[in-house]
Amino acid sequence: MKDSKKESKWIERYGCSIARNPSKPGVWKMKKGGYFIRARATDPRTGKLVPVKKRLRNVKNAFVAYQQLQYELEKIRAGQGAGALKRTSFGEYSVSLLETKVAAGKIRSAKSKERWCGTLTNILIPRFGPLYVDSIRRADILDWTAHVASQIEEGKYRPTTANGWLAILRVVINAYVFQFELERNPVLGIRNFEMREHPIYTCEDPNALLPAEVPPFLAMMLAMWPQHFALVALGFGTGLRPSSLRPLRRHGPRCDVIWEEGELLIRRSHTKRQEIMETTKTGVHQRLKLPAELMEILRWHVENLRGRRVETDLLFPGRCGGGLMTASALATPFRTVCDALQKEGKLRSRITPRGMRRTFQDLARQAELDNVVTRSISGHATEEMQRHYSTVSSREMESGIGKVISLSKAKDILDRRKESGGGTLGGTFSVNEERNASRGDKAKQ
Repeated sequence: MKDSKKESKWIERYGCSIARNPSKPGVWKMKKGGYFIRARATDPRTGKLVPVKKRLRNVKNAFVAYQQLQYELEKIRAGQGAGALKRTSFGEYSVSLLETKVAAGKIRSAKSKERWCGTLTNILIPRFGPLYVDSIRRADILDWTAHVASQIEEGKYRPTTANGWLAILRVVINAYVFQFELERNPVLGIRNFEMREHPIYTCEDPNALLPAEVPPFLAMMLAMWPQHFALVALGFGTGLRPSSLRPLRRHGPRCDVIWEEGELLIRRSHTKRQEIMETTKTGVHQRLKLPAELMEILRWHVENLRGRRVETDLLFPGRCGGGLMTASALATPFRTVCDALQKEGKLRSRITPRGMRRTFQDLARQAELDNVVTRSISGHATEEMQRHYSTVSSREMESGIGKVISLSKAKDILDRRKESGGGTLGGTFSVNEERNASRGDKAKQ
Protein backbone atom coordinates (compact mmCIF):
# COMPACT_ATOMS: atom_id res chain seq x y z
CA MET A 1 0.00 0.00 0.00
CA LYS A 2 2.79 2.43 0.86
CA ASP A 3 4.54 1.81 -2.48
CA SER A 4 1.32 2.47 -4.43
CA LYS A 5 0.71 5.70 -2.57
CA LYS A 6 4.30 6.80 -3.20
CA GLU A 7 3.99 6.11 -6.92
CA SER A 8 0.72 8.02 -7.12
CA LYS A 9 2.51 11.26 -6.19
CA TRP A 10 3.97 11.49 -9.73
CA ILE A 11 2.23 11.83 -13.08
CA GLU A 12 3.52 11.96 -16.66
CA ARG A 13 2.87 15.41 -18.15
CA TYR A 14 4.61 17.63 -20.70
CA GLY A 15 7.21 14.97 -21.48
CA CYS A 16 8.46 14.52 -17.90
CA SER A 17 7.44 13.13 -14.50
CA ILE A 18 6.07 15.83 -12.24
CA ALA A 19 4.29 15.94 -8.89
CA ARG A 20 0.54 15.43 -8.99
CA ASN A 21 -0.01 18.60 -6.97
CA PRO A 22 1.78 21.94 -7.54
CA SER A 23 4.19 23.21 -4.91
CA LYS A 24 3.12 26.76 -5.76
CA PRO A 25 0.73 28.14 -8.40
CA GLY A 26 2.17 27.07 -11.75
CA VAL A 27 5.13 25.25 -10.18
CA TRP A 28 5.52 21.43 -10.03
CA LYS A 29 8.37 19.47 -8.61
CA MET A 30 10.02 17.07 -11.08
CA LYS A 31 10.79 13.49 -10.09
CA LYS A 32 14.39 13.65 -11.32
CA GLY A 33 15.06 16.96 -9.60
CA GLY A 34 14.27 20.56 -10.28
CA TYR A 35 10.90 22.16 -11.06
CA PHE A 36 8.56 22.50 -14.00
CA ILE A 37 6.80 25.87 -14.47
CA ARG A 38 3.71 26.48 -16.56
CA ALA A 39 1.34 29.46 -16.95
CA ARG A 40 -0.01 31.90 -19.56
CA ALA A 41 -0.03 35.67 -19.97
CA THR A 42 -1.51 38.07 -22.53
CA ASP A 43 0.90 39.65 -25.01
CA PRO A 44 -0.21 43.31 -25.40
CA ARG A 45 1.13 43.40 -28.97
CA THR A 46 -1.24 40.66 -30.18
CA GLY A 47 -3.90 40.37 -27.45
CA LYS A 48 -3.33 36.61 -27.39
CA LEU A 49 -2.35 34.33 -24.53
CA VAL A 50 1.28 33.21 -24.66
CA PRO A 51 2.23 30.06 -22.73
CA VAL A 52 5.29 29.65 -20.53
CA LYS A 53 6.58 26.07 -20.22
CA LYS A 54 10.05 25.48 -18.83
CA ARG A 55 12.02 22.82 -16.99
CA LEU A 56 14.26 24.31 -14.32
CA ARG A 57 16.54 21.36 -13.63
CA ASN A 58 19.07 23.24 -11.48
CA VAL A 59 16.52 24.98 -9.24
CA LYS A 60 16.14 23.29 -5.82
CA ASN A 61 13.65 25.67 -4.22
CA ALA A 62 9.98 26.05 -5.17
CA PHE A 63 10.01 29.74 -4.26
CA VAL A 64 12.90 30.43 -6.66
CA ALA A 65 11.04 28.54 -9.42
CA TYR A 66 7.92 30.60 -8.72
CA GLN A 67 9.94 33.85 -8.98
CA GLN A 68 11.34 32.68 -12.32
CA LEU A 69 7.80 32.00 -13.55
CA GLN A 70 6.65 35.47 -12.56
CA TYR A 71 9.66 36.99 -14.35
CA GLU A 72 8.80 35.15 -17.58
CA LEU A 73 5.14 36.23 -17.34
CA GLU A 74 6.10 39.86 -16.75
CA LYS A 75 8.27 39.81 -19.86
CA ILE A 76 5.29 38.70 -21.93
CA ARG A 77 3.00 41.32 -20.35
CA ALA A 78 5.60 43.99 -21.14
CA GLY A 79 5.56 43.01 -24.80
CA GLN A 80 9.02 41.43 -24.74
CA GLY A 81 8.89 38.37 -26.94
CA ALA A 82 11.56 37.03 -29.29
CA GLY A 83 13.05 40.50 -29.70
CA ALA A 84 13.32 41.07 -25.96
CA LEU A 85 16.42 42.59 -24.47
CA LYS A 86 19.03 39.92 -23.94
CA ARG A 87 21.54 41.14 -21.42
CA THR A 88 24.93 40.18 -22.75
CA SER A 89 28.42 41.39 -22.07
CA PHE A 90 30.22 43.74 -24.44
CA GLY A 91 32.82 41.06 -25.09
CA GLU A 92 30.28 38.42 -26.13
CA TYR A 93 28.14 40.78 -28.19
CA SER A 94 31.05 42.44 -30.05
CA VAL A 95 32.53 39.08 -31.10
CA SER A 96 29.08 37.84 -32.18
CA LEU A 97 28.49 41.05 -34.16
CA LEU A 98 31.83 40.66 -35.96
CA GLU A 99 30.96 37.08 -36.93
CA THR A 100 27.55 38.24 -38.19
CA LYS A 101 29.07 41.04 -40.29
CA VAL A 102 31.65 38.71 -41.83
CA ALA A 103 28.98 36.09 -42.63
CA ALA A 104 26.73 38.76 -44.18
CA GLY A 105 29.61 40.10 -46.31
CA LYS A 106 29.57 43.52 -44.66
CA ILE A 107 33.21 43.03 -43.65
CA ARG A 108 35.01 41.49 -46.60
CA SER A 109 38.69 42.30 -46.76
CA ALA A 110 41.29 40.46 -44.69
CA LYS A 111 42.67 43.79 -43.53
CA SER A 112 39.29 44.90 -42.16
CA LYS A 113 38.83 41.59 -40.33
CA GLU A 114 42.30 41.91 -38.87
CA ARG A 115 41.64 45.51 -37.77
CA TRP A 116 38.38 44.53 -36.06
CA CYS A 117 39.93 41.52 -34.31
CA GLY A 118 42.94 43.52 -33.15
CA THR A 119 40.85 46.42 -31.87
CA LEU A 120 38.40 44.18 -29.99
CA THR A 121 41.05 41.88 -28.53
CA ASN A 122 43.65 44.47 -27.52
CA ILE A 123 41.70 47.68 -26.90
CA LEU A 124 37.93 47.48 -26.37
CA ILE A 125 37.29 44.11 -24.71
CA PRO A 126 39.99 44.64 -22.03
CA ARG A 127 38.17 47.88 -21.10
CA PHE A 128 34.46 47.17 -21.70
CA GLY A 129 34.37 43.35 -22.09
CA PRO A 130 32.85 42.30 -18.71
CA LEU A 131 30.17 45.04 -18.75
CA TYR A 132 26.64 44.39 -19.99
CA VAL A 133 26.22 46.48 -23.13
CA ASP A 134 23.05 48.13 -21.83
CA SER A 135 24.84 49.07 -18.59
CA ILE A 136 27.63 51.02 -20.30
CA ARG A 137 27.26 54.69 -19.46
CA ARG A 138 28.46 57.80 -21.23
CA ALA A 139 30.75 58.39 -18.26
CA ASP A 140 32.47 55.03 -18.92
CA ILE A 141 33.21 56.02 -22.52
CA LEU A 142 34.38 59.52 -21.57
CA ASP A 143 36.71 58.03 -18.97
CA TRP A 144 38.19 55.75 -21.63
CA THR A 145 38.57 58.56 -24.20
CA ALA A 146 40.33 60.70 -21.58
CA HIS A 147 42.79 57.87 -20.94
CA VAL A 148 43.43 57.41 -24.67
CA ALA A 149 43.81 61.18 -25.15
CA SER A 150 46.57 61.23 -22.52
CA GLN A 151 48.38 58.45 -24.41
CA ILE A 152 48.06 60.45 -27.63
CA GLU A 153 49.67 63.43 -25.89
CA GLU A 154 52.50 61.15 -24.76
CA GLY A 155 53.06 60.14 -28.38
CA LYS A 156 52.09 56.46 -27.88
CA TYR A 157 49.28 56.61 -30.44
CA ARG A 158 48.13 58.83 -33.29
CA PRO A 159 44.62 60.34 -33.28
CA THR A 160 43.81 58.51 -36.53
CA THR A 161 44.50 55.18 -34.82
CA ALA A 162 42.40 56.08 -31.78
CA ASN A 163 39.54 57.33 -33.98
CA GLY A 164 39.53 53.91 -35.65
CA TRP A 165 39.00 52.28 -32.23
CA LEU A 166 36.24 54.75 -31.44
CA ALA A 167 34.54 54.02 -34.76
CA ILE A 168 34.34 50.29 -33.96
CA LEU A 169 33.05 51.04 -30.45
CA ARG A 170 30.29 53.16 -32.02
CA VAL A 171 29.34 50.37 -34.43
CA VAL A 172 29.01 47.79 -31.63
CA ILE A 173 26.94 49.96 -29.28
CA ASN A 174 24.78 51.44 -32.06
CA ALA A 175 24.01 47.93 -33.31
CA TYR A 176 22.94 46.82 -29.80
CA VAL A 177 20.81 49.94 -29.26
CA PHE A 178 19.13 49.51 -32.64
CA GLN A 179 18.55 45.76 -32.23
CA PHE A 180 16.88 46.06 -28.83
CA GLU A 181 15.29 49.49 -29.40
CA LEU A 182 16.88 51.12 -26.35
CA GLU A 183 16.01 54.70 -25.50
CA ARG A 184 19.52 55.56 -24.29
CA ASN A 185 22.64 55.54 -26.48
CA PRO A 186 25.89 56.32 -24.60
CA VAL A 187 27.98 56.97 -27.74
CA LEU A 188 25.76 59.78 -29.05
CA GLY A 189 27.68 63.05 -28.97
CA ILE A 190 31.06 61.41 -28.32
CA ARG A 191 33.46 63.31 -30.56
CA ASN A 192 36.49 62.03 -32.41
CA PHE A 193 39.93 62.69 -31.02
CA GLU A 194 41.29 66.08 -32.11
CA MET A 195 43.62 65.97 -35.10
CA ARG A 196 44.42 69.65 -35.63
CA GLU A 197 47.74 69.35 -33.83
CA HIS A 198 48.52 65.98 -35.42
CA PRO A 199 48.22 66.46 -39.20
CA ILE A 200 48.67 63.37 -41.34
CA TYR A 201 50.43 65.30 -44.11
CA THR A 202 52.52 68.44 -43.61
CA CYS A 203 54.25 70.96 -45.85
CA GLU A 204 57.57 69.27 -45.02
CA ASP A 205 56.21 65.76 -45.60
CA PRO A 206 53.22 65.84 -48.00
CA ASN A 207 53.72 62.23 -49.22
CA ALA A 208 53.37 63.45 -52.79
CA LEU A 209 55.84 64.30 -55.54
CA LEU A 210 55.95 67.59 -57.33
CA PRO A 211 55.06 67.14 -61.01
CA ALA A 212 58.70 67.92 -61.89
CA GLU A 213 59.90 65.16 -59.52
CA VAL A 214 57.88 62.38 -61.14
CA PRO A 215 60.12 61.81 -64.23
CA PRO A 216 63.38 61.41 -62.23
CA PHE A 217 61.54 59.17 -59.74
CA LEU A 218 60.31 56.87 -62.52
CA ALA A 219 63.74 56.88 -64.19
CA MET A 220 65.40 55.82 -60.92
CA MET A 221 62.73 53.16 -60.35
CA LEU A 222 63.40 51.73 -63.82
CA ALA A 223 67.14 51.70 -63.15
CA MET A 224 66.98 50.14 -59.67
CA TRP A 225 63.75 48.11 -59.69
CA PRO A 226 62.72 47.45 -63.33
CA GLN A 227 60.27 44.70 -62.25
CA HIS A 228 58.15 47.36 -60.48
CA PHE A 229 58.41 50.13 -63.07
CA ALA A 230 55.13 49.36 -64.89
CA LEU A 231 53.19 49.08 -61.62
CA VAL A 232 54.49 52.44 -60.38
CA ALA A 233 53.88 54.12 -63.76
CA LEU A 234 50.30 52.79 -63.71
CA GLY A 235 49.90 54.05 -60.13
CA PHE A 236 51.03 57.57 -60.99
CA GLY A 237 49.03 57.53 -64.23
CA THR A 238 45.70 56.46 -62.77
CA GLY A 239 45.84 57.23 -59.05
CA LEU A 240 44.41 53.78 -58.33
CA ARG A 241 45.01 52.19 -54.93
CA PRO A 242 47.88 49.65 -54.85
CA SER A 243 45.36 47.16 -53.44
CA SER A 244 43.38 47.47 -56.70
CA LEU A 245 46.48 47.07 -58.90
CA ARG A 246 48.04 43.99 -57.26
CA PRO A 247 45.24 41.51 -58.20
CA LEU A 248 44.96 42.60 -61.86
CA ARG A 249 44.95 39.64 -64.30
CA ARG A 250 46.73 39.93 -67.66
CA HIS A 251 45.06 36.90 -69.25
CA GLY A 252 42.67 34.05 -68.47
CA PRO A 253 38.88 33.65 -68.58
CA ARG A 254 38.35 36.76 -66.42
CA CYS A 255 41.18 38.91 -67.70
CA ASP A 256 41.27 42.48 -66.35
CA VAL A 257 43.45 43.91 -69.14
CA ILE A 258 41.59 44.15 -72.45
CA TRP A 259 44.70 44.35 -74.65
CA GLU A 260 42.90 44.81 -77.98
CA GLU A 261 40.78 47.71 -76.68
CA GLY A 262 43.42 49.22 -74.41
CA GLU A 263 41.14 49.01 -71.38
CA LEU A 264 41.60 48.13 -67.71
CA LEU A 265 38.88 46.59 -65.50
CA ILE A 266 39.11 47.48 -61.80
CA ARG A 267 36.87 45.03 -59.93
CA ARG A 268 38.99 43.28 -57.28
CA SER A 269 40.99 44.24 -54.21
CA HIS A 270 43.83 42.68 -52.23
CA THR A 271 44.86 43.65 -48.72
CA LYS A 272 46.43 40.77 -46.80
CA ARG A 273 48.14 37.47 -47.56
CA GLN A 274 46.75 35.67 -50.64
CA GLU A 275 43.13 36.63 -49.97
CA ILE A 276 41.31 38.56 -52.72
CA MET A 277 38.06 40.46 -52.31
CA GLU A 278 35.94 40.18 -55.46
CA THR A 279 35.04 43.86 -55.42
CA THR A 280 36.75 47.18 -54.81
CA LYS A 281 37.13 49.04 -51.54
CA THR A 282 34.19 51.31 -52.40
CA GLY A 283 32.17 48.57 -54.12
CA VAL A 284 32.33 50.49 -57.43
CA HIS A 285 33.78 48.71 -60.48
CA GLN A 286 35.67 50.79 -63.04
CA ARG A 287 36.48 50.42 -66.72
CA LEU A 288 39.39 52.67 -67.71
CA LYS A 289 40.52 53.45 -71.24
CA LEU A 290 44.32 53.63 -71.16
CA PRO A 291 46.46 55.68 -73.58
CA ALA A 292 48.77 53.94 -76.04
CA GLU A 293 51.88 55.02 -74.08
CA LEU A 294 50.71 53.27 -70.91
CA MET A 295 49.59 50.15 -72.78
CA GLU A 296 53.06 49.95 -74.34
CA ILE A 297 54.63 50.03 -70.86
CA LEU A 298 52.35 47.19 -69.72
CA ARG A 299 53.23 45.10 -72.80
CA TRP A 300 56.96 45.66 -72.15
CA HIS A 301 56.41 44.51 -68.56
CA VAL A 302 54.65 41.28 -69.61
CA GLU A 303 57.29 40.49 -72.24
CA ASN A 304 60.03 40.70 -69.62
CA LEU A 305 58.43 38.47 -66.98
CA ARG A 306 60.67 35.51 -66.13
CA GLY A 307 60.51 32.23 -64.24
CA ARG A 308 57.37 31.16 -62.42
CA ARG A 309 55.91 34.63 -62.85
CA VAL A 310 55.12 33.72 -66.44
CA GLU A 311 52.87 30.85 -65.35
CA THR A 312 50.41 32.99 -63.39
CA ASP A 313 47.50 35.03 -64.77
CA LEU A 314 48.51 38.04 -62.65
CA LEU A 315 49.77 41.20 -64.31
CA PHE A 316 52.02 42.03 -61.34
CA PRO A 317 52.89 38.67 -59.74
CA GLY A 318 54.95 38.39 -56.58
CA ARG A 319 58.48 37.08 -56.63
CA CYS A 320 57.70 33.89 -54.68
CA GLY A 321 55.93 31.38 -56.86
CA GLY A 322 54.11 33.90 -58.96
CA GLY A 323 51.41 34.52 -56.35
CA LEU A 324 50.10 37.88 -55.26
CA MET A 325 52.54 40.59 -54.27
CA THR A 326 52.55 41.36 -50.57
CA ALA A 327 51.00 44.61 -49.38
CA SER A 328 54.50 45.86 -48.44
CA ALA A 329 56.24 44.76 -51.65
CA LEU A 330 56.82 48.36 -52.82
CA ALA A 331 58.05 49.66 -49.46
CA THR A 332 61.73 48.84 -50.02
CA PRO A 333 61.82 49.97 -53.70
CA PHE A 334 60.27 53.33 -52.78
CA ARG A 335 62.65 53.82 -49.85
CA THR A 336 65.79 53.06 -51.86
CA VAL A 337 64.68 55.23 -54.79
CA CYS A 338 63.98 58.13 -52.42
CA ASP A 339 67.40 57.70 -50.80
CA ALA A 340 69.15 57.77 -54.17
CA LEU A 341 67.26 60.86 -55.41
CA GLN A 342 67.79 62.78 -52.15
CA LYS A 343 71.52 62.15 -52.37
CA GLU A 344 71.45 63.69 -55.83
CA GLY A 345 69.36 66.61 -54.58
CA LYS A 346 66.45 65.76 -56.88
CA LEU A 347 63.82 65.07 -54.22
CA ARG A 348 62.48 67.40 -51.52
CA SER A 349 60.84 64.73 -49.30
CA ARG A 350 60.23 61.01 -49.13
CA ILE A 351 57.16 59.29 -50.56
CA THR A 352 55.43 55.97 -49.85
CA PRO A 353 53.45 53.82 -52.32
CA ARG A 354 50.27 55.47 -51.07
CA GLY A 355 51.71 58.77 -52.32
CA MET A 356 51.13 57.67 -55.92
CA ARG A 357 47.42 58.33 -55.39
CA ARG A 358 48.13 61.79 -53.98
CA THR A 359 50.60 62.64 -56.74
CA PHE A 360 48.05 61.71 -59.41
CA GLN A 361 45.68 64.39 -58.09
CA ASP A 362 48.37 67.05 -58.47
CA LEU A 363 49.33 65.84 -61.94
CA ALA A 364 45.67 65.88 -62.97
CA ARG A 365 45.30 69.51 -61.90
CA GLN A 366 48.42 70.53 -63.81
CA ALA A 367 47.01 68.68 -66.84
CA GLU A 368 43.81 70.75 -66.28
CA LEU A 369 41.56 67.70 -66.08
CA ASP A 370 37.98 68.32 -65.03
CA ASN A 371 37.31 67.20 -61.44
CA VAL A 372 34.64 64.77 -62.63
CA VAL A 373 37.13 63.11 -64.98
CA THR A 374 39.78 62.97 -62.24
CA ARG A 375 37.42 61.25 -59.80
CA SER A 376 36.19 58.81 -62.43
CA ILE A 377 39.81 57.69 -63.00
CA SER A 378 41.05 57.50 -59.41
CA GLY A 379 37.77 56.14 -58.06
CA HIS A 380 37.20 58.79 -55.41
CA ALA A 381 33.55 58.77 -54.40
CA THR A 382 33.33 62.41 -53.33
CA GLU A 383 34.94 65.76 -54.02
CA GLU A 384 35.90 65.90 -50.34
CA MET A 385 38.06 62.78 -50.66
CA GLN A 386 39.59 64.15 -53.84
CA ARG A 387 40.65 67.29 -51.94
CA HIS A 388 41.98 65.14 -49.08
CA TYR A 389 44.33 63.38 -51.50
CA SER A 390 45.47 66.61 -53.17
CA THR A 391 48.54 68.67 -52.34
CA VAL A 392 48.39 72.22 -53.74
CA SER A 393 51.86 73.48 -54.68
CA SER A 394 53.14 76.98 -53.92
CA ARG A 395 53.18 77.73 -57.67
CA GLU A 396 49.50 76.80 -57.97
CA MET A 397 48.64 79.00 -54.99
CA GLU A 398 50.67 81.88 -56.41
CA SER A 399 48.90 81.52 -59.75
CA GLY A 400 45.47 81.29 -58.10
CA ILE A 401 46.00 84.30 -55.84
CA GLY A 402 47.41 86.20 -58.83
CA LYS A 403 44.23 85.59 -60.83
CA VAL A 404 42.06 86.73 -57.93
CA ILE A 405 44.09 89.88 -57.20
CA SER A 406 44.10 90.77 -60.89
CA LEU A 407 40.30 90.72 -60.85
CA SER A 408 40.29 93.14 -57.90
CA LYS A 409 42.42 95.64 -59.93
CA ALA A 410 44.29 96.53 -56.73
CA LYS A 411 47.64 96.82 -58.55
CA ASP A 412 46.14 98.97 -61.31
CA ILE A 413 44.63 101.29 -58.72
CA LEU A 414 48.00 101.66 -56.99
CA ASP A 415 49.79 102.25 -60.32
CA ARG A 416 47.38 105.05 -61.18
CA ARG A 417 48.02 106.58 -57.78
CA LYS A 418 51.76 106.53 -58.40
CA GLU A 419 51.37 108.03 -61.88
CA SER A 420 49.28 110.87 -60.52
CA GLY A 421 52.01 111.77 -58.05
CA GLY A 422 50.06 110.69 -54.98
CA GLY A 423 51.66 111.10 -51.55
CA THR A 424 53.47 108.47 -49.56
CA LEU A 425 52.00 106.59 -46.63
CA GLY A 426 53.28 109.36 -44.40
CA GLY A 427 51.37 111.89 -46.51
CA THR A 428 48.23 109.89 -46.10
CA PHE A 429 48.64 109.96 -42.34
CA SER A 430 49.17 113.75 -42.46
CA VAL A 431 45.84 114.17 -44.26
CA ASN A 432 44.15 112.23 -41.49
CA GLU A 433 45.88 114.36 -38.89
CA GLU A 434 44.63 117.54 -40.62
CA ARG A 435 41.08 116.19 -40.57
CA ASN A 436 41.35 115.37 -36.86
CA ALA A 437 42.76 118.79 -36.16
CA SER A 438 39.92 120.53 -38.00
CA ARG A 439 37.39 118.47 -36.03
CA GLY A 440 39.10 119.55 -32.82
CA ASP A 441 38.91 123.26 -33.77
CA LYS A 442 35.20 122.95 -34.54
CA ALA A 443 34.63 121.29 -31.17
CA LYS A 444 36.37 124.15 -29.35
CA GLN A 445 34.22 126.75 -31.13
